[in-house]
Amino acid sequence: MTRKPRPILSMVASRVGLGVLSLVIVSLVIFSAVAMLPGSYASAILGQNATPEAVAAMEEQLGLNEPWFLRYLGWLGAAAMGDMGMSFAGRPVMDVIGPRLLNTVVLASITAVIAVPVSIALGIVCARFRGRFIDKFLSTSTLASISVPEFFVAYIVMMVLAVKLQLFPSMAGIRASMDWGDQLYRMVLPILTLLLVILAHMVRNTRAAILSVMASPYIEMARLKGEPEARVVMRQALPNAIGPIASVVALNLAYLISGVVVIEVVFVYPGVGQAMIDAVRNRDVPVIQACALIFAAAYIGFNLIADVISIISNPRLLHPR
Repeated sequence: MTRKPRPILSMVASRVGLGVLSLVIVSLVIFSAVAMLPGSYASAILGQNATPEAVAAMEEQLGLNEPWFLRYLGWLGAAAMGDMGMSFAGRPVMDVIGPRLLNTVVLASITAVIAVPVSIALGIVCARFRGRFIDKFLSTSTLASISVPEFFVAYIVMMVLAVKLQLFPSMAGIRASMDWGDQLYRMVLPILTLLLVILAHMVRNTRAAILSVMASPYIEMARLKGEPEARVVMRQALPNAIGPIASVVALNLAYLISGVVVIEVVFVYPGVGQAMIDAVRNRDVPVIQACALIFAAAYIGFNLIADVISIISNPRLLHPR
């Protein structure tokens, strides 16, 4: 008699398969959208006085004369092996965006390391003192922060801390030759802006997850036994809310990946978002496609992690009857 696979394993496998399929579909959309952009890179480089023969020769040299679907299959196969191709400037794409990608990862990682524990702590405080002043203040502040676009938050932060108080530089132009302290000093404003944006989402969702658990019967039983409210929250509610909270963290980290593009452009931070904007300006199609694919893979990956965490933290799947 063959054993049936556990529901949790089959559901995780299906989510992983859907994630891979989603990434393939997104890659097709990215390649098609870029291929349909008006204008030609060869024409833009050679100028308006270029002859049709010269434009055709450059397009053949760059492989732009082949059918788009064949170019897509070749690009997807190479990308799956880690080869993003050559930029139209004559350099490997990964040489162009590699250092920029590292800068983006550093910026997002520092923000996440600060945001995750702070948001969980503030969410616990809101749930512990539900309806009191601190809860109302934090809930109102986070709601106001969610309602404001990140680029507006960035400009407000820049105006106050860089222009008015002159505490930090308004432009986060870091270089590899700078020491770590100088780089971190120039990254303060982008980090602060990202924190203000994602903390609001994470605090509100953490509060909601803990309050949802605290409505359970076993929480009421713990209170009837005379346990202090702080112990009920930390020992009873929080462990059972870890699954929803982890899902919230993963989803907000996915949002952080997409939101960092806007922040990089505002503060002129040399990350992947800024590299993508420069590539659009220069019509460097391989770099545009690589940057878009990286952002899509990160977003889908974090959403996949959130799905898997939700599945694993479900007791009905962990202990099926």
